[in-house]
Amino acid sequence: MKRLMAFMGVLALVAPAAMASLYAEDFNADHTANWMVNDPGLSDIGVDFFYDYSAIGVPAAPNGSGTRGLKMTCNNSGGVFSGFSVSPLGQSFSGNYKLSFDMWLNYVGPLGAGGSGTTQLGQVGIGTAGNVPMWPGAGTKESVTFAATLDGGSSVDYRVYSSAQPTGYPDADPVFAAGAHAGNRNESDPYYTAAFPGTTAPAAQTLLFPGQTGTTDNGEVSFAWRAVEVDVAGGFATWSIDGTPIATIDLSTVTLGGGNILFGHSDTNSSSSADPNDSLLNVTLIDNIVVTPEPASLALLALGGLAVLRRKR
Repeated sequence: MKRLMAFMGVLALVAPAAMASLYAEDFNADHTANWMVNDPGLSDIGVDFFYDYSAIGVPAAPNGSGTRGLKMTCNNSGGVFSGFSVSPLGQSFSGNYKLSFDMWLNYVGPLGAGGSGTTQLGQVGIGTAGNVPMWPGAGTKESVTFAATLDGGSSVDYRVYSSAQPTGYPDADPVFAAGAHAGNRNESDPYYTAAFPGTTAPAAQTLLFPGQTGTTDNGEVSFAWRAVEVDVAGGFATWSIDGTPIATIDLSTVTLGGGNILFGHSDTNSSSSADPNDSLLNVTLIDNIVVTPEPASLALLALGGLAVLRRKR
């Protein structure tokens, strides 16, 4: 019993330190100089690391303060299949860790059907060198990157890219939590419609942009702040949105370029929007990024320690 109490005392001391964040960015100060923009230069892009998203009627993200965040958009005029990614400078994470952040996907209305050129992607990834552009058409996939469409207007609304599947994990692949069946990447799958019911644009956005009418389709994740996590633990990376697992990748099956994280925005085709507000409304917003050691590692440590103590008894 004395050994058990001593072990639990050590855990109590270790846990607070171990749970301290490894990296955090709330965008409340202009830290543009701390970020790398990886742009293949194929079409127009827009990126702002100190964007006041209340300018388009989006409320403050729930896990921070203020309305400053990262804004990304692309291919609003160039008419070229393209995209880009950004990574914080000098960051590298290994072992078991969790990437958490607030995400808002927005698009030109009407909601549900979508307006002009709205089928674009918001992206997040792990395991990048941090200096390689990541988007669906990139020649090198040196990270594991997860993506969701803005408007649910694709047959592939939830996507995963890696060195093992550079064009994306295929339909019915068991990496998707919806199940290994046809259509498991589409917003219309019951798995997604149950988790993400339809919503409307904020009243402040509708006031600024009267075309933002209607309701998103069930299964879309746009027009709400979503709590997004990429959980790297035990050799697997699991992507979840609002606590709903979307996909899990066995990291032993892929080749990674490094230990950095990425965020990105891309188009799904070569056409550009004809809407005059496209660069304002077809956007991915990111806020309140935090990287912490994976809590499960402490649970495993505790279980391992208890097992040792039991054997000694």
